[in-house]
Amino acid sequence: MADVFSQLYIQIVFAVKHRQALILPEWEEHLYKYTTGIVQTRGHKMPAIGGMPDHIHIFIGQKPAESLSDLVREIKNATNDYIRDQHFSPFKFDWQTGYGAFSYSRSHMDTVCKYILNQKEHHKKRTFEEEFLKMLRDFEVENGQKQLFDFFLPD
Repeated sequence: MADVFSQLYIQIVFAVKHRQALILPEWEEHLYKYTTGIVQTRGHKMPAIGGMPDHIHIFIGQKPAESLSDLVREIKNATNDYIRDQHFSPFKFDWQTGYGAFSYSRSHMDTVCKYILNQKEHHKKRTFEEEFLKMLRDFEVENGQKQLFDFFLPD
């Protein structure tokens, strides 16, 4: 076959370091647009992006030429710089090291997009921890001894 044909839909979930609620409503849309630009500039599709003050969900149509880990690293590095350069947060802003990545078929696109775009309403009923643990169970991802969350613990 002379070319690459693919259909890869991935939901990426990652949190603010220490799970601090630093993504404020006043600038979250700027963050989402900037993130969308990163994803699209690298040749991927961005059907949906959304989140809460302490975490973000990105739903992409992934181009197979770039590894998912490289894309996530670029998104985190570039958005960290953007948040600092724009002075959006008076606090030190960083993303946690890890992330979750879950694949979907094309038939699930509408459901996943609605879920991501409706995060604020969704989290009135379920915490991020509950949400993420449910995703791990639903996708039968073994977490074993892996650290799931890096919480801020005051001195």
